Amino acid sequence: MPVEIYKDKFTGTVREVILGATKEQGGTRAYTVKLGGSSTLPFLFYEGEMPNRPVIALEVWDIKPDWSSAFEPYYGDVWNDPVAWAKKAEKYGADVIYLRLRGADTELENSKSPADCAKVVKDVLAATGVPLMVEGPGQPEKDNDVLQAVAEAAAGENIALGVAEKDNYRGIAAAAMMGKHCIIGRSPVDINILKQLNIMITEMGVPIDKVINDPLTGGLGYGIEYSYSIMERARWGALIGDKLMALPVVCLAGPEAWRAKEPNAANEDAGPGWGDQKDRGIMWEAMTAAALLQAGGDLVLMRHPEAVKMVKKQIDVLMVPNKY
Repeated sequence: MPVEIYKDKFTGTVREVILGATKEQGGTRAYTVKLGGSSTLPFLFYEGEMPNRPVIALEVWDIKPDWSSAFEPYYGDVWNDPVAWAKKAEKYGADVIYLRLRGADTELENSKSPADCAKVVKDVLAATGVPLMVEGPGQPEKDNDVLQAVAEAAAGENIALGVAEKDNYRGIAAAAMMGKHCIIGRSPVDINILKQLNIMITEMGVPIDKVINDPLTGGLGYGIEYSYSIMERARWGALIGDKLMALPVVCLAGPEAWRAKEPNAANEDAGPGWGDQKDRGIMWEAMTAAALLQAGGDLVLMRHPEAVKMVKKQIDVLMVPNKY
């Protein structure tokens, strides 16, 4: 006797957001990236459509980061050159470059000015062809100044500016509207603040199809279960028709995975059965990214090129429709 597989019937769809602009669209990108568009839970093609595959962004800093030695063979020669680093990220398979302007931190001895940051963004755009996301130093006042300069410098490129938070969204929203860019809204793993922030950003005048949600995520073994539940609730809300939940999601898999003890512990300090530190760190990041894809991540921010290869292979497999 054949088994009938129960299928949910959804009425909502995740809104599509486009990153980047080609020459024909007034920019210089080699291609654009579409995020969202799903009318089903992740990869359940027998219940709905998932027209746009999840994409991978690689993280680039404008200063040398304090990352694990596992990254040295891949980026060691470009730590102090964000343009060369971005070109390497593109070579390593980045669909999108996520540029962090950490050099503008006011606590640094030689803190970069908004003009310095704008030049870095312009140089990265000139040297690469992939869509770009730009995050400020994480200090409200400096973020506003930096991202306004960046928005002007990248006019026409349809980049994403971030991050806009509940208490610091007005200046970033204004910068996004001025340059006709997208905006990344970040909420602290809280479904109510996520929706409230979307309301406030759109009430400022930012078109809803220019908003990307960053609900914040935990790394494998460090709160990923709670992050997963928040993302799942947001996706479910979108599919049952809540338009303010129906926005694409960016997940910080790489930064969160490499904050954990396990990927960074030297072999001599590792627990029994942990394995080699390099392989362990790569797997920790790949598994974090894999879980967040299943939770509904549309864009996953990663760090290690070997982890990117693993996750891209998994996406290839998952994107083959199985319509029962």
